[in-house]
Amino acid sequence: MNSQGSRKDVAAAVNGPDSAVNARDRKPGGVLKRLKSRRNQPDRRPVTEDELRALGRDITPDEVLGLRSVTRDYLCKPEDNVYNIDFTRFKIRDLETGTVLFEIAKPPHCDLEEEDEENGEIDTSAGRFVRYQFTPAFLRLRTVGATVEFTVGDKPVNNFRMIERHYFQDRLLKSFDFDFGFCIPNSRNTCEHIYEFPQLPEDLIRLMVEHPYETRSDSFYFVDNKLIMHNKADYAYNGGQ
Repeated sequence: MNSQGSRKDVAAAVNGPDSAVNARDRKPGGVLKRLKSRRNQPDRRPVTEDELRALGRDITPDEVLGLRSVTRDYLCKPEDNVYNIDFTRFKIRDLETGTVLFEIAKPPHCDLEEEDEENGEIDTSAGRFVRYQFTPAFLRLRTVGATVEFTVGDKPVNNFRMIERHYFQDRLLKSFDFDFGFCIPNSRNTCEHIYEFPQLPEDLIRLMVEHPYETRSDSFYFVDNKLIMHNKADYAYNGGQ
């Protein structure tokens, strides 16, 4: 569950900042879409991060589905996003109660690269990492909706797909697989991913609360089965304690 923004700006607690993004001169991308994860598919042949790097070519969805641990680094470069896909708003809510658990938006006209260059430094992970803090109750939720708003550059985006894998101490907890579909050029698009969380045993919940930020995720974004974006996040569940 990732959103664009600098590392220092995205760290937030439950009921985080509630800001809005001003409308840009973009063609509308249609109404809100609600996306459910694909049904569980047979396990792929296990692969390692080092094996994927050694391929020397574009990484495919089937290949990241074989990963059994969180990646140490990013599997693609920021410049691989040739479609200029930019995530501008992100919200998480409990679908059973409608409670908003987290919301953040990218400030309008924010150019992270120019800001870093002015400060004399370039952070290659800026905009690709998010840190979340929730209360222990989050781990007992059953269905969560994550609404994302994103813009697309001058190129059409075919078969836009996200695979998101969540781990605790390198144990795979759940893999989600969403299809965005087709996005027209110069569009602003909004969709809500529906996450159906596995029911975790109480001893595992206790460990996840006691070890903040040892729960991590990789979010891989593909266009026409080619990896173009890779975002990372980590999570703490000790909020309010």
